[in-house]
Amino acid sequence: MTASSGLVVVDKPGGMTSHDVVSRVRRLAGTRKVGHAGTLDPMATGVLVLAVNRATRLLGQLTLTEKRYDATIRLGTATTTDDAEGEVVATRPIDGLTEAAVRDALSGFVGDLDQVPSAVSAVKLEGKRAYARVRAGEQVDLPARRVTIHTLQVNAVDVPDVGISVRCSSGTYIRAMARDLGAALGVGGHLAFLRRTAVGPFTLDDASTLDDLTEHFAMTPIADAARISFPTRDLDEAHAAHVRVGRPLDIALDRTTALFAPDGEFLALYRPEDGRAKAVAVLWEGPSPSG
Repeated sequence: MTASSGLVVVDKPGGMTSHDVVSRVRRLAGTRKVGHAGTLDPMATGVLVLAVNRATRLLGQLTLTEKRYDATIRLGTATTTDDAEGEVVATRPIDGLTEAAVRDALSGFVGDLDQVPSAVSAVKLEGKRAYARVRAGEQVDLPARRVTIHTLQVNAVDVPDVGISVRCSSGTYIRAMARDLGAALGVGGHLAFLRRTAVGPFTLDDASTLDDLTEHFAMTPIADAARISFPTRDLDEAHAAHVRVGRPLDIALDRTTALFAPDGEFLALYRPEDGRAKAVAVLWEGPSPSG
């Protein structure tokens, strides 16, 4: 098939990279123009939002949305990658580690935090991915980044395993949380299981497996995706004509907003800047108003 433009929400299986999923959806959609909003590691499962054709221009904004995860942290063992895929580098006894101590330590992970990403993360250091530097044998020391843990629910403590659910800002590394919890408790730790349950407004309820997509390629059209993902504003025709060619508007916006023509056509994303509304991405495709 040749796809139009829109979002595809995939329930990523374990054992596949995010790029593997993109490659599969490219074949199903019949287009090379497919990208994803936020990488999931191969061991992780859950919500992976993909954009097709023109909708790829939404990805830069979609990656900034908050995310939700269910995770299992395993205490007593540290690994090279801070997750179950890495080599064990240290083990420590967990005798005497109580549920109360674990819960108390986790309470310190809520709010605004300075988090050091895992050395094998996709963070770029001088233009090169950190994981690529590690694979090349380099010693990588990443600077801390400010992240926000909005909520952290402890679902179960059955030492050495701790089950949690997290709602956090974009850029938060759950395996770094596992590492840091282990360090705070003095026993080491790593991420044993991770399932992303939401990216912004998109949840597992919206997601299709790759097998489902093979049977029926379900895609949210770009206009519907914009209305789901961003605040919206319906314009009169005069303003719409300006937006079609990317001109700034003298209108007040609170944040990045999806703008629509009077007939409901999705035109662009605009954001507030210097007291005006300015284009982030113009998605409208068609002849110029003069021609």
